[in-house]
This record gives sequence, structure tokens and C-alpha cells, in this order.
Amino acid sequence: MGNSIALDRDINMLFLTGANMAGKSTFMKAFGIALYLAHMGFPVAAKEMIFSVRDGLFSSINVADDLSLGHSHFYAEVLRVKNVARAVSEGKRLVVLFDELFKGTNVKDAYDGTLAVTGAFSKYRRSSFIISTHIVEAGEALRLSRDNLRFAYLPTMLDNGKPRYPYVLEEGIAADRVGMMIIENEGIIEIIKK
Repeated sequence: MGNSIALDRDINMLFLTGANMAGKSTFMKAFGIALYLAHMGFPVAAKEMIFSVRDGLFSSINVADDLSLGHSHFYAEVLRVKNVARAVSEGKRLVVLFDELFKGTNVKDAYDGTLAVTGAFSKYRRSSFIISTHIVEAGEALRLSRDNLRFAYLPTMLDNGKPRYPYVLEEGIAADRVGMMIIENEGIIEIIKK
């Protein structure tokens, strides 16, 4: 089963949540690849795709540190966000994919940064954004203050205490908390205690 997504001036941002392994990064990569191929005039793996030509595609997926420049993972991520900020503030019409924004810092700074940056970028309605995060509380705060965000998540189903992932978008913000369950299922604590 495929996933449908529509981004335009009215709803220019998708705020994507879900547990690890639920498919957030894969969804964003597939979206970015489809858009890139469409811009090049190649066929895409989609039932239907309608898009407008953009000035660029930025992604912050698997951002690496750069020890030769003295850039930590977090600082490399901040510089990537800064480049996007410059481009959209110059009027560029972009598609931007931020996977787990500010995951390289502590939870409080990641929450504050995600909230501030997402809120600021949402005002640039000529650009489209997909932002994934595990910080669902940021989504709850944004839902109260912004009207141009779509909130979707990739759910986790439980089969006899084991997670299963259908990879189908659902509307809303994820409530799944399965990280500790996966750690327990793998017996990590028991291994350490032996």
C-alpha cells in the first residue's frame, strides 16, 4: 500500500512522527528521490505525482560530523539548517527534508530548537518541508500555534509483545513508546547483569 502526501501554500509542512524502524527516514528518502527524479524528467515509483518545479531540494538525512573541520554531528546539522534558512529567506522555492531535527543534542535543546526552527520555517509558504522527530511534545505545541502543518505518523503495531510496522501514514502525532520494549526484548539488561 502506498502513502499519499500533498504539500502546498495552505499546508506547506508535514510534521512526521513515529518510533524507530517505523519508516520515517525511508519515507523521506523515497519522497526526495521521487521529487529529484521528476525534476530530471524521469519516471517515478508512484501511482500519480503532481509537482511544481522548485529551486532546490535540501535534505538533512544522515548528516555526518566532520572532524577535520572540528564539526560535531550537531554543529554540522546546525550549519545545514543555516544554509536552508539563508536560501528560503532569499525567496528560493525549496523542498526541505529534515530527519530527526537536532538529534545530536540534549532533549531540551532539541525540543526548543525543533519548535523554534519549525515555527519560523512554516512562515515560508513558497517552500515545502517534511520534518521528522521523536519529540512528539514539539508537535503538540506546534499544533496549537500553526495552521499550515499536517501532522502524520507511521504507527507501530504490537504482535505478542513484538513490534510490527505497516509503513502506512496515519493522521496525528505518534503515541508509540516502544524503545524500552525493544531493549527489553533483546535482553540487553540481562546480558549486562550476567
